Amino acid sequence: MVGENDYKNASLTEVAEMAGVSIATVSRVINKNSNVNPETRAKVEKAIKALNYRPNRVAKRLRNKNASSNLLGVLIPDIQNPFYVDVLRGIEDIASANNYALIMCNFSQDEKKEEMYLDILQSESIDGLIAAPAHENDQKVIGIVNSGLPIVCVDRGLANVDVDLVLVENRAGAYSAVDHLAKKGYKRIAYISGMKQIPSSQQREKGYIDALRDHGIEIDSDLIKYGDSRHESSTKLCEELLDMPNPPDAIFTGNNLITLGALETIHKRGLKIPEDVAIVGFDDMYWSISLNPPLTAVRQPAYEIGKRAAELLIQRINDSSRSVVNMILKTELMVRSST
Repeated sequence: MVGENDYKNASLTEVAEMAGVSIATVSRVINKNSNVNPETRAKVEKAIKALNYRPNRVAKRLRNKNASSNLLGVLIPDIQNPFYVDVLRGIEDIASANNYALIMCNFSQDEKKEEMYLDILQSESIDGLIAAPAHENDQKVIGIVNSGLPIVCVDRGLANVDVDLVLVENRAGAYSAVDHLAKKGYKRIAYISGMKQIPSSQQREKGYIDALRDHGIEIDSDLIKYGDSRHESSTKLCEELLDMPNPPDAIFTGNNLITLGALETIHKRGLKIPEDVAIVGFDDMYWSISLNPPLTAVRQPAYEIGKRAAELLIQRINDSSRSVVNMILKTELMVRSST
């Protein structure tokens, strides 16, 4: 039961006096006990609202270790990436509809920061976690899976670990992009990748190589560049590609921030797209059609990823024994004028 000390700057006595009921009755209403008649419950809820009382969530959990916190943790690697913003929107909509609040942590591709945030989330007694692990052998996330906390991974899986997972067909999506470029007649197709250790980057590289091989195009390792998945890194890598004695005639970029960096470099050099160099991005953002020229891009359903991940997590919280689900969503190549 929640007691008087579970409230900040207020006492249950004041709530009880305003509602004309006992302190025990107020406690039952707050704890959602069904043994309170509707009229009395309404009086108590009106008093709580009028006095603007707030439960001390931590104290409540200390009193009842089995109580749900109605909190979900979300761990993402880069809040600057619009893809993760859309994933968060999907998570939040499902969480809110099911009376869960979110604690969102952005670890900026920094494993030490990731470890700190995961410790904080666990100390908050979250009911479950949605995470994009730093890499497939992320021991901190694997340890949380093994601890029994309900968890769903998004965008990136874990090697040899049974865990709920929602992601897209990264290999197939990349293949469709490079296949499109090859069919348009481009022969020197470069790939600017995100961080090499990230599973999605690895799968996209495989799709890139698959498409080149199927079209009989030689794999040139000098045309594959690895960065940190961010805009600044991509501008430099694109410069390196364009400075080659025999530069690429097309570039496939591994995410939307990488695409922006490559576009910045191309435009600074006064090159025309697609006449001088074509470009296809992985991630079709709302602004893709507004670029000059509009960007050909692989669309992945980020909002849907978030929704499905939240649904799976709530299912897992309610039924820890259900089978593990790996949900792989389809991508779609949106062909526009940059190719």
